[in-house]
Amino acid sequence: MTVSLPLVLVLGLIAWGAVKFLGVRTWIVIVIALFGFLLSRTFVAPVIDSGTRSGVDIVNGSHD
Repeated sequence: MTVSLPLVLVLGLIAWGAVKFLGVRTWIVIVIALFGFLLSRTFVAPVIDSGTRSGVDIVNGSHD
């Protein structure tokens, strides 16, 4: 799956905003990011990939 820089930037800004304004601790963000990396190596990764692609297609209006 190719993730464009703007999507990564938006997700980074959301994480920064959660730490800054919602009081989420930095270590929690790190643990969640590490969990995502570990989850990408499991059997669930193709399901997450197809679900993400479907969601992006729906948002972009390019679903069939």
